[in-house]
Amino acid sequence: MSSHIQSIDITLEPEDNDRLADLCGQFDVHLHQLEQRLGVEINSRGNQFRIIGDVPAVARAEQVLAGLYEETENGPLTPEKIHLYLQEAGSTVPDSAAGSAGGYVTIRTPGATINPRGPNQKHYLQNILANDLNFGIGPAGTGKTYLAVACAVQALEQEKVSRLVLVRPAVEAGERLGFLPGDLTQKVDPYLRPLYDALYEMLGLDRVARLIERNVIEVAPLAFMRGRSLNDSFIILDEGQNTTVEQMKMFLTRIGFGSTAVVTGDITQIDLPRQTDSGLRQVIDVLKDSQGISFTFFSSQDVVRHPLVQRIISAYESYESGT
Repeated sequence: MSSHIQSIDITLEPEDNDRLADLCGQFDVHLHQLEQRLGVEINSRGNQFRIIGDVPAVARAEQVLAGLYEETENGPLTPEKIHLYLQEAGSTVPDSAAGSAGGYVTIRTPGATINPRGPNQKHYLQNILANDLNFGIGPAGTGKTYLAVACAVQALEQEKVSRLVLVRPAVEAGERLGFLPGDLTQKVDPYLRPLYDALYEMLGLDRVARLIERNVIEVAPLAFMRGRSLNDSFIILDEGQNTTVEQMKMFLTRIGFGSTAVVTGDITQIDLPRQTDSGLRQVIDVLKDSQGISFTFFSSQDVVRHPLVQRIISAYESYESGT
C-alpha cells in the first residue's frame, strides 16, 4: 500500500540570511539536489520551508534540512558535502516517494515526453531517480537503454549534472568485422549507434552535435574510462554483459561526486570469448545487498517492441530452460 501525501511547514532557527542562502544554494541548486535524492518537493521563503511528499520521505527531508542547516555553521555547503551527508546519514528513498508526488513518473526532454510502459519500467525510472548506481538487466526491447538516456537528458536539461558520459564495450556480436577504416571515433561509432539514436530523438541532431563538440556529451568505448574520475556526470554503460569482471570493477570505480550511473545489459546475450566471465553477471551477486544501489530485472513480458519479439524471447527462454 502506498504512503499518503503530506505537506509540512518547518522553521529553521536562528534566522541567518547568509546561512539560509548557503543551505538553498545558488538558484536553489542544493534544494533541487535534496528533492531528487529524497523524492520530495521543497519550497522556501526566508527561514520557512514547506516539504511535500510521501509521509516517510517528508519526515526524512525534515531531518536532513535541519541537519544541513547546522552544517552551515562549519563552512559553506557544496554538492559534494550534501552527497556525503546523505550517504553518511543512510539516506534511502522509498520507491513510492521517487518521481512525482503521486508515484507516477514522467521524464521530459526537449524532443519527447516519456512515460513508463508497465510497472517494471516505472520501477526502473523510480530507481534511477532515487539511487546513484542502477542496473537494468533484461532482454532487448524492454527500454533499458532508452529510458536511461531519457533520464540522463532530463538531468542535463535541469542542470542536475554538467555532462553526459555514454559508454559501451566494443565487442563484436558473434562475428568478425575485420579492419575498419577511419579514426578512432569512426571505428567505435557503430557500437554506439543505439545511444546516438536515442539522443537524436530527445535533443535533435544539430544540438547533439554541438554538445558533443563542446564535450558536454561524451560517447566513448569502455577502454577510455580507465584512470578517470567522473564528477557531476550522468554515466550510462550500455551492453554491460560484454564487460569482463575487471572492466566492470574499473567502470564502477570511476563514479565521482554528484554523479549517477546506470548499467544496462542482457546476461542471456554475452558476446565475450569462451571461458571469459561476464562482469555484469558477477556484479549481481557482488552488489545485490549494497545500499544505494538498485537492480531492475526485466523479462519478455516487458518488451515494448513488435509483439513477435516478445514471443521470440519467450520461446528462447523456454527452449534454454528445457520447459
